[in-house]
Amino acid sequence: MASELATNAVHHGRAPGRDFHVRLIAPPANHGAVIRIEVSDTPAEKLPALTTAGPDAETGRGLYLVSQLAERRAVSPRPGGAPGKTVWAEISIGTKPSDSC
Repeated sequence: MASELATNAVHHGRAPGRDFHVRLIAPPANHGAVIRIEVSDTPAEKLPALTTAGPDAETGRGLYLVSQLAERRAVSPRPGGAPGKTVWAEISIGTKPSDSC
């Protein structure tokens, strides 16, 4: 999911003289929680619509895969009043197995 969101920022969100930022937020090891992937770029347009790629298409499936894997995803304003948007996705991870039977 991180790769897809970052790739979209490179292909669709680049502006001269501006970078994009990737932020991964994960809990400490072996704790049940949510991993959040955030990609911020300068353009303020909303998340592109999901498309249906043809069987021979080499592109067009990434956001569909993110939509199927992520438990939540959305677009929000870029933090700190910076121009642009942040596209984010979240996925839950399991808890540490119990040591007792």
